[in-house]
Amino acid sequence: MILDRTAFILENTRLQAPPHTPEIRLHLADEVTPIWRMTEEALSEIGLPPPFWAFAWAGGQAVARYVLDHPEVVAGKRVVDFATGSGLVAIAAMKAGAASVLGSDVDGFCGPALALNAAANGVTVAFTDADLLDGPAPQAEVILAGDICYEQPLAGRVLAWLAAARAGGATVLIGDPMRTYFPREGLVHLAEYQVPTTRELEDYEVKRTSVWAFP
Repeated sequence: MILDRTAFILENTRLQAPPHTPEIRLHLADEVTPIWRMTEEALSEIGLPPPFWAFAWAGGQAVARYVLDHPEVVAGKRVVDFATGSGLVAIAAMKAGAASVLGSDVDGFCGPALALNAAANGVTVAFTDADLLDGPAPQAEVILAGDICYEQPLAGRVLAWLAAARAGGATVLIGDPMRTYFPREGLVHLAEYQVPTTRELEDYEVKRTSVWAFP
C-alpha cells in the first residue's frame, strides 16, 4: 500500500497548541481525532508504526519552553533537534532565533509532520531520516533532545552520542519527565516544569519535567 503521509496526517490530527507552549501550533492527535481511537493493532494492519509524531511529549514541551524563554541558547546558532517527532522543539528553536535547525527522526512520518507544523508556524526546518547515532553528531552548536530515555538500550546509545557531541563543543540540552532510564548524575539541572499531559499517554495528567545540560 502506498500511503500519502501528508494527507494521512491532515486527516487524522487537528491543528492545536500544546499546553506548555501556546505560542506554537501543531497537527496533533487528541480524543476527537481518528488516530486517537486507533489501536496499535489497527495501525499495524495498515502498515503504520505507533504515531509518536502525533503527540507533544512532556520532555519535548519542556525543552521547547526552555528555549522560548531563553532564546540566547539558540539565537544565531546551528541547531539539531534529535528525535524531532512533531517538530515542536525544532520549531521553538527557530522561533527563538536559531540560524538553522535540522530535525532528525527515523520515523518516516516525522518528515511530513515537521513540514506541516513548520509551515503552520511560519518557519523553515530541515529534516533527515538518517539514524544519526550511526556516526558523529552533525556540525552544530546546539543539540536538543526531548524524551529520549524511554527504552534502556536506546537511552544508553543516545546519551553516549550526546556526550560525544558535548565533548566536541556542542551545547546539549535534554528534556526528561523522570523516565526510568534517564541518569541524572553528572548533568546540570536547568529548569523544572509542571507539564500538562493526558492519562492516555502518561501515568499522570501533569508530569514533573526537567531540562538538563551536559556540563
